[in-house]
Amino acid sequence: MIRVDDNQLFPVFLQLNQLHTLLVGGGNVALEKLTALLGNSPKSMISIVAKEISPAVRNFAGNFPGVTMHERSFQDTDLDLVDLVVVAADNPDLNAHIREEGRKRHLLINVADKPTLCDFYLGSVVKKGNLKIGISTNGKSPTIAKRIKELLNEALPEEIDETLTYMSKLRDLLKGDFTDKVRELNKHTASLLASKEGR
Repeated sequence: MIRVDDNQLFPVFLQLNQLHTLLVGGGNVALEKLTALLGNSPKSMISIVAKEISPAVRNFAGNFPGVTMHERSFQDTDLDLVDLVVVAADNPDLNAHIREEGRKRHLLINVADKPTLCDFYLGSVVKKGNLKIGISTNGKSPTIAKRIKELLNEALPEEIDETLTYMSKLRDLLKGDFTDKVRELNKHTASLLASKEGR
């Protein structure tokens, strides 16, 4: 039974390399957001707008050709050609304004440290090659999310990516309908796990 007070977030994985993201802010929090975005999707197209862009943000962003920087105040027209907005500005009035203007344009918005202004959150992510696991505590405890991330990073072997590649090739070779393919893939997954447990 689903409880209404449970985590109501719906997990999705966005192809950021096919979207245009606006990042408002140029300080430490902006660097944290930028690192998360580009760490997961290095080919993302991101426009940074801030009155001041720190040297740390400039240095990090300089390694990614899809990032453009505009050292000036935010303008409403900055929202016109973007798909996603991340706000990392320490300015409550600006945060609320961007939220309001973004809503008019049906944009998804994340405002750093302001869950009530967010349509989505940037959760902890575990990445092993093609395997990516997102972790959310619904904003209750980023510390626990970080610990779970560390635990999974240690528990999952680096070879998991080879297994994913093998399973993908096997799936392409299988005949039958969807149910038959799932049943066959489940058999192979069980045998892989059994072989690891037997070591």
